[in-house]
Amino acid sequence: MAGALSACGDLSQAETEDTSAGSSQTGETGKKQESAKPQADKEPSMTAGQKNAVRAAENYISLMPFSRAGLIDQLSSEHGDGFSVEDATFAVDNIKVDWNEQAAKAAKNYLDLMPFSRSGLIDQLSSEHGDKFTRGQAEYGVKKAGL
Repeated sequence: MAGALSACGDLSQAETEDTSAGSSQTGETGKKQESAKPQADKEPSMTAGQKNAVRAAENYISLMPFSRAGLIDQLSSEHGDGFSVEDATFAVDNIKVDWNEQAAKAAKNYLDLMPFSRSGLIDQLSSEHGDKFTRGQAEYGVKKAGL
């Protein structure tokens, strides 16, 4: 909240400086400043836990493929990051991820390590004890990986 208040103070100061700069200023500056205000209002406010969970989720996705459920489990596990399930879910729902592509990457990783049948790899990717992709995502991933 303090950041929002100081941002408004900076804007007021900028508006004051614009009007005192002389007659060469046009009304366009005022329009640009007005259009900037709604953009600042659109940014979601996050708790510190949510911000950290989002950063952790982005880091994990940049390193290895995860399903939505698998990433929530990783972030919220006491053996993982220990975020609350709520913060982990918030994070996963607020990052840009193509879950089908994550399944395809996971399928390729498995096939690089060991042979799988098509149905065996789908089961591994979609299993509650495996990667926890949806069945549709697992099928997409296996097909994309060449099986």
